[in-house]
Amino acid sequence: MAKQTNDSKPLAQNKKASHDYYIEDTYEAGIVLTGTEIKSVRNSRANISDAFATIRNGEMFVHNMHISAFEQGNRHNPTDPTRTRKLLLHKVQIHKLLGLSKQEGYTIVPLKIYIRNGYAKLLIGLGKGKKNYDKRDTAAKRDAQRDIQRALREKQKVAR
Repeated sequence: MAKQTNDSKPLAQNKKASHDYYIEDTYEAGIVLTGTEIKSVRNSRANISDAFATIRNGEMFVHNMHISAFEQGNRHNPTDPTRTRKLLLHKVQIHKLLGLSKQEGYTIVPLKIYIRNGYAKLLIGLGKGKKNYDKRDTAAKRDAQRDIQRALREKQKVAR
């Protein structure tokens, strides 16, 4: 019997997504894995930094998601680590994402992979692309916030 835990520690994250996109909505999707891919995912041997999702014929697929071969695997190891994998979502969610992603500047971006109740899940987000000046503004705000936190820590050290 499968162990029913609710641990959702990210096994792989796409940190570049928050830099390149405004994430407006997120969805949790199951991933169809074959052979020993789940063992590689559990060992954090997945990479989603270049991955993207598409919708074809009412089904959603993730492309360029790299899952390394399991080292202790056998003949059931998949041969192509970046093969296209099917995502499991409700039909209503797929139709909603299809309509939103057809709009100008929107794309479906994988954000992180984690295990929930023994199953591999992929958190996908609906992102709107940032312009270069938006990225600079975000970096400037982050740096200003860091300077404020540093000044507050220094002030607390002096007060003690």
